[in-house]
Amino acid sequence: MNRPQTHEYPAWGETYIKLVDGDVIEILERQVTEFTDFINSLVEKADYAYAAGKWTIKEIVGHIIDAERVFAYRMTCFARGEQQPLPGFEENDYVANAHFSDRSLLSLSHEFALLRKANLYLFKSLTEEELNRKGTASGKEITVRAILFVTAGHIMHHTSIIKERYL
Repeated sequence: MNRPQTHEYPAWGETYIKLVDGDVIEILERQVTEFTDFINSLVEKADYAYAAGKWTIKEIVGHIIDAERVFAYRMTCFARGEQQPLPGFEENDYVANAHFSDRSLLSLSHEFALLRKANLYLFKSLTEEELNRKGTASGKEITVRAILFVTAGHIMHHTSIIKERYL
């Protein structure tokens, strides 16, 4: 699958898309085990935040789960030809209202793995025509292909943050 071109996504997408090097579907598949293994190794730090007002590791994982759902919904809508603009995704509000701290890190890890495995059926089913379709989310146009790459890069981005600031 070809990488999305810069005209296929808003500027914020570059943060994630530039991290994806290689076959995006293979990366998305590997992330099921690689990310869950990584997160499962952090159980003792699950409630740790590196500074006041920053998310805990549980909250980061919860955010990744929420984002995965939003990205998959957007891909589904646009791949199916939805013409209506989709709403934004205010990540801080989602985390604040989600009570991730009440859950175990292992349950969040398991939820991510199941969600990603289910989403892989969608990801693998997308045709070239569907990947090229675009829609509007958060007031910006983006293609299905770009959202797919954002999905993979989003986890890479947050894994790096955890490694740099939490460990």
